Amino acid sequence: MTAGDEEVWVDDNAGPLVRPYTVTDGRTRPTVELDLLSLVVADGVLPPALDPEHAEALELCRTPTSVAEVAAHLRLPVAVTKILLADLMDHRAMIRQAAHTAADPTDRALLEKLLDGLQRA
Repeated sequence: MTAGDEEVWVDDNAGPLVRPYTVTDGRTRPTVELDLLSLVVADGVLPPALDPEHAEALELCRTPTSVAEVAAHLRLPVAVTKILLADLMDHRAMIRQAAHTAADPTDRALLEKLLDGLQRA
């Protein structure tokens, strides 16, 4: 391998592997406070330049979707997902579902559905 060559890591099941700090441009904190059960939804506004992860998050959030579910579908750590979603919120491409319609974090049935969805992903 020469100095100009780039090493590409590939997992047969997952495809090319990208380090989390690459996805977030080295940022470690989102600009918006989100928790696992925060519901986000695409607002229909497209930012000028979208990374593949941002575009996929927008596609997943056509209907209100929890941060945990987005992270599971993207196969990214929750901390990275929160940064991506905050980016989209900063660009007004995504909004957080109103707090009064958010799910009760102590609702056992909801938590079981969330766990089931995460296990299927």
